[in-house]
Amino acid sequence: MVARYRIKHTSHYEYDRSVSASFNEARLTPLQAPWQVRLEADLQIEPATWHFRYDDYWGNDVRVFEANGAHRTLDVRSTSLVEVDAARRPQAADLDWSQIRTDQVRNELNEYVLQTAATEPPTELADLAESIAADNRPADAARLISDAVHDAMTYVVGATEVQTTAAEAWAARSGVCQDYAHLVVGALRHVGIPARYVSGYLHPASEPKLGETAQGESHAWVEWWLGEWSAYDPTNAAPVAERHVMIGSGRDYTDVPPIKGIVAGPHRTTGLTVTVELTRLA
Repeated sequence: MVARYRIKHTSHYEYDRSVSASFNEARLTPLQAPWQVRLEADLQIEPATWHFRYDDYWGNDVRVFEANGAHRTLDVRSTSLVEVDAARRPQAADLDWSQIRTDQVRNELNEYVLQTAATEPPTELADLAESIAADNRPADAARLISDAVHDAMTYVVGATEVQTTAAEAWAARSGVCQDYAHLVVGALRHVGIPARYVSGYLHPASEPKLGETAQGESHAWVEWWLGEWSAYDPTNAAPVAERHVMIGSGRDYTDVPPIKGIVAGPHRTTGLTVTVELTRLA
């Protein structure tokens, strides 16, 4: 089933005093892929003097922009139109452990095998992943590890921050989609399965109605490599399907934040409002 979505993502920043300039990167443009077609994409910034696009090292679409006049607010509005057909996703092979724990795989997918500070699993989770991997083939182990993280965690908004590591979220047994993804990525890497963090959107309705606009938010899930990249949503313990729109991927959240930048001059960010609207059109 093909689904078409209009996505509007708005970020509004407020500062306690005028800043002289800001330089930013936005990763808000849906990925072009065999299962996902980007029909339209527009980015508007106020105030801004110029912006350009490039594909980063991970293949993500990045829009770079600068606001070099004095300003106390910054508005970033991304609008896109995208079609998703999960049936067109490539199917992973049923590889065994000897086929993925090779020097060739490790060399070719090195960045997705090595841990980062955000994904390093705590000992308890690492041991759990090892026990699951010992009794299952890689494809089954990956799914079972993801579901084990889902079952152990409680989804609590505000329990963690973007800087929270997998180990910290595990200790609290609570977090949001970013934490679930970091935990699963780290556990999979620990047992030798290449894994990456994915950023995007998830329509909140299980069966989105045509023409209705829903309030959503950015979402994160995982992909693991078994000959092809397989996508899974550990927060919802479900496969990635037509309700998911992929923005990009990387080693962890720090490779695909929606917006990041630097601001010139002494200031304090006093307000940040983010709204995401998703409308299914077909």
